[in-house]
Amino acid sequence: MAAFSSLTDRLSQAFTHLRSKGKLTEADIDGTIREIRRALLDADVSLDVVRSFTGRIRERALGEEVSKALNPAQQVVSIVYDELTGILGAGVDRPLNFAKNPPTVIMLAGLQGAGKTTLAGKLGYWLKDAGHTPLLVAADLQRPNAVTQLQVVGERAEVPVYAPEPGVQTSGSELAAPGQVTGDPVKVAADSIRVAKDKLYDVVIIDTAGRLGVDQELMEQARNIRDAVHPDEILFVIDAMIGQDAVATAKAFDQGVDFTGVVLSKLDGDARGGAALSVASVTGKPILFDSNGEGLKDFEVFHPDRMASRILDMGDILTLIEQAQRQFDEEEARKAAGKMSEGSFGLDDFLEQLQQVRKLGSFKSILGMIPGMAQHRKELEQFDEKEVDRTQAIIQSMTPQERRDPSIIDGSRRARIAYGAGTTVSAVNGLLQRFEQAAKMMKRMTNGSRSIPGMGGMGAAGGKKGKKGKKGRKGSRSGNPMKREAEEKALRERLSGKGKSSGGSAFAKRPETPQMPEGLPDLPPNLGGGLGGLFGGR
Repeated sequence: MAAFSSLTDRLSQAFTHLRSKGKLTEADIDGTIREIRRALLDADVSLDVVRSFTGRIRERALGEEVSKALNPAQQVVSIVYDELTGILGAGVDRPLNFAKNPPTVIMLAGLQGAGKTTLAGKLGYWLKDAGHTPLLVAADLQRPNAVTQLQVVGERAEVPVYAPEPGVQTSGSELAAPGQVTGDPVKVAADSIRVAKDKLYDVVIIDTAGRLGVDQELMEQARNIRDAVHPDEILFVIDAMIGQDAVATAKAFDQGVDFTGVVLSKLDGDARGGAALSVASVTGKPILFDSNGEGLKDFEVFHPDRMASRILDMGDILTLIEQAQRQFDEEEARKAAGKMSEGSFGLDDFLEQLQQVRKLGSFKSILGMIPGMAQHRKELEQFDEKEVDRTQAIIQSMTPQERRDPSIIDGSRRARIAYGAGTTVSAVNGLLQRFEQAAKMMKRMTNGSRSIPGMGGMGAAGGKKGKKGKKGRKGSRSGNPMKREAEEKALRERLSGKGKSSGGSAFAKRPETPQMPEGLPDLPPNLGGGLGGLFGGR
């Protein structure tokens, strides 16, 4: 979540000095509150929201729940988590309202450039994946080429688009006059409902026009479309990068069209994230979805508690499990975990898991959901996604026997594999060495404590210094036992989030860690640990 990276770092620093204190004084709490206030203001959170937020934290922090706590610092972190969840919309989060008699009509509103058209495609793709039959409606007849853009997005999402009017079209050096409109957007929206009923589409998503700023003409057109189609949901799409302006814009749209929910867009940008921490609290309307990338799958249901957990660097394991639940075959995942615990997990198994994991999205976003990864943000930002392609090319250049038993890969085989993958022998050596180390680590984690279902004991056994196990298969290994043990120890610490860093995460431990629901499938073994080790260096 690039939008909150700065806020996460500042909040982490605000709590760093509390960790060594057995008892907190009023001065300690006031100093921490002061740092939290600065962090939120730097993130462009609304001043009224900041005052209310820090006031509640101070009141609770000076109360008995902290003074009587065994670990007061962790209790303060817990209070911040609770209050952060509150301003993000705890208690008002809900699913979409679907009509009893289809079609369900969803109207998108917001300023120009907020990402409504792209989001229409993402929402259509998400609904189609959930078993619905959506129809996108091009009712933005003002912005140049808006209709064409929606048609392109709809084609990518494989969702049909109703576009009877071409809208404003430009080509080459041709310019459109400001405010130019071709066709009647209200008629287009109204006609789309009849089309949806005739062709049995159960959801209609109407993309409306926006402006560079809020004006009466914009609101009048939005109200006319609303009155013509009587939408079940009016989603206000807001750019997460606009900061404190989000409050005034949200209030204007709430008064103008009375929207029912909010969608945050561009959370993957370099924004400071103030919009997300202001809109729900100011309007009282729930944030239903958030968009964090350009891909159709970079779209998810918004959960206030999970977002608060991400901001405080506690990770988002529930979302990670849900994504894996949709993409992975549970039986195959268990077989892979069994092979790992037996020590028979080979490169062919890893390649299969790698291809499955790629379906979840970028490795940066996946690893970013793991608790404590904020302290490794520099490494994550420098991670090259093409490294995954290079790894896959190396493995695919091996024979089936070599993938099953990497110990047989000698010098001549390494040269052949490197030539076939278009890379160097040193890159092949690096992959084999890291795979051997990661396989050992994953085996120990799989056989260790399982505090989180499917994570192979990542948070417990992963960070402990275990006894030396049996010697693994022979392969490319350092001849120095002390060096080899130091490498393995460094890998264990890095994977478990206990490696050395400049500041560390002040939120790595909570006094009350949320329990994971029972019955969820195991994550693929490589998500539980080992991916970071395999791509940690070259």
